[in-house]
Amino acid sequence: MEGKEEDVNLGANKYPERQPIGTAAQVPEGRDYKEPPPAPFFEPSELKSWSFYRAGIAEFIATFLFLYISVLTVMGVVKAPSKCSTVGIQGIAWAFGGMIFALVYCTAGISGGHINPAVTFGLFLARKLSLTRAVFYMVMQCLGAICGAGVVKGFQKGVYDSNGGGANVVAPGYTKGDGLGAEIIGTFVLVYTVFSATDAKRSARDSHVPILAPLPIGFAVFLVHLATIPITGTGINPARSLGAAIIYNTKHSWSDHWIFWVGPFIGAALAAMYHTIVIRAIPFKSRD
Repeated sequence: MEGKEEDVNLGANKYPERQPIGTAAQVPEGRDYKEPPPAPFFEPSELKSWSFYRAGIAEFIATFLFLYISVLTVMGVVKAPSKCSTVGIQGIAWAFGGMIFALVYCTAGISGGHINPAVTFGLFLARKLSLTRAVFYMVMQCLGAICGAGVVKGFQKGVYDSNGGGANVVAPGYTKGDGLGAEIIGTFVLVYTVFSATDAKRSARDSHVPILAPLPIGFAVFLVHLATIPITGTGINPARSLGAAIIYNTKHSWSDHWIFWVGPFIGAALAAMYHTIVIRAIPFKSRD
């Protein structure tokens, strides 16, 4: 046990969280902001640290819980004979946004609270984490999503199989281009909010306005769901779409599946470019 505790301490000190959340990211008033160094592209020494694996486990559990609550909420709505007797689309949006708020709050200090391969991809492009960690996070997120959707099917197999399993598809009346555009813009909103809410420069500049990062992130997820549930069911999270598609596993669930990877990754890349090239390029001096 002593050796394990030493490993945890070593990992925590050697690999500090690169994406500070909320007031933790603030710098003392009156001090110029200093840009944190970019993460190395490849950091194999992370593989020897317990904190690296702890972060991956946190991403797995968070994505598992996210799929369990959100897909179960979707099943409760679609199985009802009347939408007026359920939480409806607004309730589904609140379930997704509320769970992201809670889970980012719980895991931000451990893994950064990504819970979404698109968010991880965007932060990787911005050099906020290494390729090693990014790939590990994405794998654990996808596994967690598969397990979460699997538990829902285990609880309500008949309802799950007869009501689409929460799988994302482009709704009738919309083209694949419509669906792709909705996923790109929706993910852009989410990842741009993540960058803004966790930006140490912003916290230094606006130190008089404390910000709880999970709140705007969860609210962004809520708003995007309100806008795009009628179009695609709202993916903006490849792990969420993959988990439901694998467990439901019909031709219907795979017909438009590529949209829910290509769209979110394009949206995340655009958000990373906009934030790092345009927003973060503006010179900054703290207020007198």
